[in-house]
Amino acid sequence: MDVRGKREPELRERGGVPSALGIAVLGGCAAWSLVCAAGRDARPEGVLLAVLAVAAGYAGGRILGSLLPVLAATGLALAALGIALASGDGMPGAIASPAPGHTGAAAALLVVSAGAACCAAGAARVRTARVLLRLLALGVAGVALALGSVAGFAASLGVLLCSLAAVRMRRRLLGLAGLAVAALLVVGASWAVAENTLPEGLTTSLEGQLTPNRVGLWQDALTMAKDNPVRGVGPDRFGGLSKVARQTVNADGKPHSAVWQQVAEQGVVGVTLLAATFTWLLYGLWRSPRSTQVALTAAAALTALAALSAIGNPLSFTPVTAGAAALAGAASARTARAP
Repeated sequence: MDVRGKREPELRERGGVPSALGIAVLGGCAAWSLVCAAGRDARPEGVLLAVLAVAAGYAGGRILGSLLPVLAATGLALAALGIALASGDGMPGAIASPAPGHTGAAAALLVVSAGAACCAAGAARVRTARVLLRLLALGVAGVALALGSVAGFAASLGVLLCSLAAVRMRRRLLGLAGLAVAALLVVGASWAVAENTLPEGLTTSLEGQLTPNRVGLWQDALTMAKDNPVRGVGPDRFGGLSKVARQTVNADGKPHSAVWQQVAEQGVVGVTLLAATFTWLLYGLWRSPRSTQVALTAAAALTALAALSAIGNPLSFTPVTAGAAALAGAASARTARAP
């Protein structure tokens, strides 16, 4: 029983399936953006940059996570926290400029920071280090609240609580499935708001939180998706075709939802590839040789980020995509010692 328990992480990782799957998914995302841009006045550079950021972040996380599992995660936590704090006048590395969504991107970076701190705590062997790293995660949640991001505070605190709960979990598949369902529910709720299928009172309440402007952008994206279900309207063309976006002052030309941007600009195939990217990251964490606590903590952070991206545009910022991928890579890395 003990031998099988020790060998189980190695069996999960054998064969390099997650890495091969990641190459296929990211390659598909890049290729499809070019297909959607062909013959149109479209700009796929943003998608290609995001794909490059994910690939580089994931590879860097795997390398550093295998060499220095605790220090790599701690460094990522501090780096993400530092960039979030420095983003008061705009997020560095924005894919689009101007980028008025930097507040949501800062919240997403704080989620990455909290997740990385909790992963470092899960990998640390010294009790004092574990306590300090969890206090760092709690401090990150406090920073989110100080910056006025209630969503960032709730998401960061949720990641910390999930990390504490994962200490007693032995089987990660059920936890990963639950997190995937949670992300799917947030996406489904945004779809229901755009389709106006919810009860009137609930719709009014959600529109008050999301703002009518954002709901209008989603509805424009839905119309584009229905008119162009396969290839969409083309990368970076939403702003020029959306009536609501054209009428919005200082608009960034995005629907403030990664899901709605994909389905509007790249059709059903594009949004399927986006979902496949998230699934690949969760699959890599399921196969990860790291402890269940580390894997579920990283998955909780990625799920929180997916929820924020379903109702905002943090994935339009390179530090967010690279940081999230680095967190997933570090939590999926092999280490020289047993987890």
